[in-house]
Amino acid sequence: MSSLKDLLDTALAVRATLVTDKHTSAFRLFNGFLEGFPAVCLDIYAQTALIHDYSAVPDSGTMAVVKSWILENLPWVRCILLKTRQQHTMESTQFSNAQTRGHILHGSHPDDRLCENGVWYALDLVMNRDASFYLDTRNLRSWAKRKLAGKTVLNTFAYTGSLGVAALAGGATQVIQLDRNARYLALARKSCELNGFSISNRDFLAQDFFPAIGQLKHSQQTFDCVFLDPPFFASTNKGRVDLETDSTRLINKVRPLINHGGWLVAINNALFLSGQEYLAALQALCADGYLEIEELINVPLDFSGYPQTRLGQPPYDPAPFNHSTKIAVLRVRRETASTYPQGT
Repeated sequence: MSSLKDLLDTALAVRATLVTDKHTSAFRLFNGFLEGFPAVCLDIYAQTALIHDYSAVPDSGTMAVVKSWILENLPWVRCILLKTRQQHTMESTQFSNAQTRGHILHGSHPDDRLCENGVWYALDLVMNRDASFYLDTRNLRSWAKRKLAGKTVLNTFAYTGSLGVAALAGGATQVIQLDRNARYLALARKSCELNGFSISNRDFLAQDFFPAIGQLKHSQQTFDCVFLDPPFFASTNKGRVDLETDSTRLINKVRPLINHGGWLVAINNALFLSGQEYLAALQALCADGYLEIEELINVPLDFSGYPQTRLGQPPYDPAPFNHSTKIAVLRVRRETASTYPQGT
């Protein structure tokens, strides 16, 4: 069996082209779940290395090995951050919350920005257990930059707004970022400022998805593209998200907001929902002729693992998608409001 260092060496070799001279980019350097060491994932954000420890019990010895490997093989890294993901194993809630947000193993301050495809994105790598920027949707950001010139866009469950920022970089005329958490949207605003985009307060809606969508319908506002990227499960007193057992209900909710010929980009990251199940659900939605699956967008290979580095399989087969983050671009045909399902 290969040692962890050997696995990291192999992972770096196949990702060599992702290491840029200016070290401003972001990518997954090692996906341990699928590349031979499930306790570890390693991400690069500019000159910060972020280690995810998925051990059932935090493993300081393994993390020391990863830290040593980074310092030896990535001398340009100026900060190493560790996030301990299995917080339920911790004795102290205060300790566990701090560790899931991140603990600095080397250096001082993590990077606060990165550049992807010519677009700058603000970072707050210790904002919560996520890193404030999702690496698995890089290809979708590229799609947004290519496709949305002159378009109006609604980015729902926006988090820190990277999809909306990519749309603005591609020339979208208006992007509304919708998320319950104003702190996340503040980072989206910083990203816009980094790129010199003109922004307006009305384009940042710190509201719950369900009443906000209702208000947009009531005002008869429509968009050329809606991004739908919810968490796999969430529940508030306003509504419930369950991408594993009810993956299409939210799609029906946003359909009336999309102009004829526009796009609905639906993302489902439920690990235990197979790709065939999700595709079948989308095909059933398309049966009335008012939605059409235009394309499926793959997760980048650095995130999913390359054919020559993959040593494991996900618990549920994502095919025809290449990862449990399943991204589908749906084309919308719109005639009248009466064409949409009742109760949307």
